[in-house]
Amino acid sequence: MTSTKSAPVSYPFSRSTGLDLDEAYEQAQKSEGLLWVHMPYGEPSWLVCRYDDARFVLGDRRFSHAAEAENDAPRMRELRTPNGILGMDAPDHTRLRGLVTRAFTPRRVEAMRPRVRKMTESLLQDMTALGAPADLVEHYAVPIPVAVICGLLGVPEEDRALFRGWCDIAMSTSSLTAEDHVRLAGELTGYLADLIADRRAAPQDDLVSALVEARDAEGRLSQEELVNLIVFLLFAGHETTASQISNFVLLLLEQPDQLALLRDRPDLLDNAVEELTRFVPLGSQAGFPRYATEDVEVGGTLVRAGEPVLVQMNAANRDALRFRSPGVLDITRDDARQHLGYGHGPHHCLGASLARLELQEALRTLLDGLPGLQLAQAVEWKTQMVVRGPRTMLVAW
Repeated sequence: MTSTKSAPVSYPFSRSTGLDLDEAYEQAQKSEGLLWVHMPYGEPSWLVCRYDDARFVLGDRRFSHAAEAENDAPRMRELRTPNGILGMDAPDHTRLRGLVTRAFTPRRVEAMRPRVRKMTESLLQDMTALGAPADLVEHYAVPIPVAVICGLLGVPEEDRALFRGWCDIAMSTSSLTAEDHVRLAGELTGYLADLIADRRAAPQDDLVSALVEARDAEGRLSQEELVNLIVFLLFAGHETTASQISNFVLLLLEQPDQLALLRDRPDLLDNAVEELTRFVPLGSQAGFPRYATEDVEVGGTLVRAGEPVLVQMNAANRDALRFRSPGVLDITRDDARQHLGYGHGPHHCLGASLARLELQEALRTLLDGLPGLQLAQAVEWKTQMVVRGPRTMLVAW
């Protein structure tokens, strides 16, 4: 075991376009111990790339999210913004998570499938009515998760377009200035204050009304926590899934053998979604550092109390010690669901069941409705964003 640190290596290892995983992660997996890295801002950190190490750190309560607020945390941009529930440890994290968990149970999510399927079919009809080429991102991938999460929360349909612009600013790794943050926070806080007031006066069957009741009648969260939790659900509930819909379609179009197999074997759809989730390096870098609260050995390295650790789940999902031929997309892979695409441990994505359903139905509708689907021109990629994915993706059929 070692705790020796060499000069920190510049991080992240990332390409601005495409869905290839940088070779530096594979090299880090083969190296002894953990890699000592530094991001553009904040203090150096240990980088975890191997599957077993990642799962260990994600599930061990000796690594704290809340300690990030007390340190010069490693990050991509100079400006520091609160992480809300993602920056909490138990018991606060457990308390707030418990308020929304019931809305995302597998049974409740499955009951939404007919409505989500009808929505994807309607969006596909609207897109094809526009004629080819059409932008799959704008007309299909983005509207699905936006409509689903806004419907759950109770955001009126006419207001949903607002969140796309807000989310683009919030998810950027470079463009958020102090002025942008003030403006974004002001716009969101003002909007949500009105929405909360509406639900307080006239409760409806939606998640915001339930959270307002928990705030007013039960005192289970503060007003600030209420607003931050709604903001988190709005952002987390659509950007990642929207990007993944486009990413999944692109990969299948680029690997026609897998696409043909999926068309021939629709029973493989659920497993294909898991394998695509494992395979796609969605995050552009490891985020949300965890700080060791005591000395802990991780992957042959002694992480000292007070040192941060970054977990790179993209790399862990491509660990040859865990997955056979990890760099090969194989929708028949029998252990695909063991991926860490939704995290692990106390901060495992509470919307994982919902994301799975949306991805399954989005792919199902496209496969059934557009047998001749193809790219119409080269993809335009997002750059300097927290997640990878096409910004525009023109398709024909």
